[in-house]
Amino acid sequence: MKPFIGRATALALGALASVSLSGAEAADKPYDGMTLNLASQNDQFAAVLAAIAPQFEALTGAKVNVDIMSYPELLTKITADYVGHTKGYDLATVDIVWSGQFAEAGYTVDLTDWIKRDAAEIKVDDIYPSLMASLGGYKGKQVAFPFAGYANVLAYRKDLYEAAGLKPPATMEEFVADALKLTDKSKKIYGFVANGQKGPAVAQDWMQYNRQFGGSILDKDGKPALNSPANIASVVAYKKLFDEAAPPGAADYDWGGREESFRQGLVANMQTWSIGAADYDNPKVSKIAGKAGIMLTPSAEGQPQEYGIGGWALGVNKDIDPKKQEAAWAFIKWVTSPAVHKELNLRKSEMTDQELLAKYPFLPVIATSFEHGDGDFRPRIPQYPELQDLIGGAINAVLVGQADPKTAMDDIQAKAEALFK
Repeated sequence: MKPFIGRATALALGALASVSLSGAEAADKPYDGMTLNLASQNDQFAAVLAAIAPQFEALTGAKVNVDIMSYPELLTKITADYVGHTKGYDLATVDIVWSGQFAEAGYTVDLTDWIKRDAAEIKVDDIYPSLMASLGGYKGKQVAFPFAGYANVLAYRKDLYEAAGLKPPATMEEFVADALKLTDKSKKIYGFVANGQKGPAVAQDWMQYNRQFGGSILDKDGKPALNSPANIASVVAYKKLFDEAAPPGAADYDWGGREESFRQGLVANMQTWSIGAADYDNPKVSKIAGKAGIMLTPSAEGQPQEYGIGGWALGVNKDIDPKKQEAAWAFIKWVTSPAVHKELNLRKSEMTDQELLAKYPFLPVIATSFEHGDGDFRPRIPQYPELQDLIGGAINAVLVGQADPKTAMDDIQAKAEALFK
């Protein structure tokens, strides 16, 4: 997931900077002289982590260096660090889909016992169970601690819907019909935008749509089902939307391009991660301020009302010495505490905070998404990175006309089956 930098970052920085340290806390520095290196994805929270790190040092004595990098670079660097046992990073932000791989390989500390021990301190009951289970959770292990929860939501143009006499879509069938109706290429208004770029971008977006259309990457036995009729049908629908309702060049959009097209007023509908929602009403970066609505993502008729969730957790390198592991855990507990964490969408109390609701009236949508969240539409299994590569190549090939949906999915099905032998 790429970064959406803007008003929310500034608000979060302001809120977090206001967290004060008492004289007694500042005087007791159990990790004085220690340095922790944190590898961070360059999402919105990265700047926040870097800005507040000095506060943790003032409190505990441990300096925290935040190394901010892109999604592919982050995974490459921390995996190399873990495999090579080089101990370059003590902490890392862990994407929801890496938990299976990390758990099976034993890359990060299993935090389960620590979480039980410190449950009252960290207020576990205030964290949505769907996020605890999905962000770093895998087969009874907690290989990372939830840090930033994302809900997949539908952002839409209220003014365009009202002008067309339409209501926001309640089903995926209505969503497709609305996207086509709202497209007016002569006015450069498009009904739909999504990630089309080859690789993780298109793979992740299509997997979300696939779930809403009723498809599934794996069958009931946990084996690849990429060329199932439902999955092929969703690829057909995805291509139709790109061909008939998306801006020119959308087959090369990643998260940043997709978001920018919506903020610049080109697009009527965009399914997106909730982290970007605050910027749609920010006139400094958005031409549609006051015109954007945020709602729950629709599902196809007859499908359960479950909502895509994602986000990031914080993991502790299993190779580092026990004292550093203890300091890393102290940092995780501190940065996810209610006072420090306030605007990063993880805790139930954050969704009902009156100050936050005044700034972000869409929080109830996120809360419902978390209450009925589906963290497995992108399967959290050790084979996920390879599956994502296969899907990301196949869907893009369909979008740019290099393959038809059935042939593309048949081809990667055979390759995916080899990963599970």
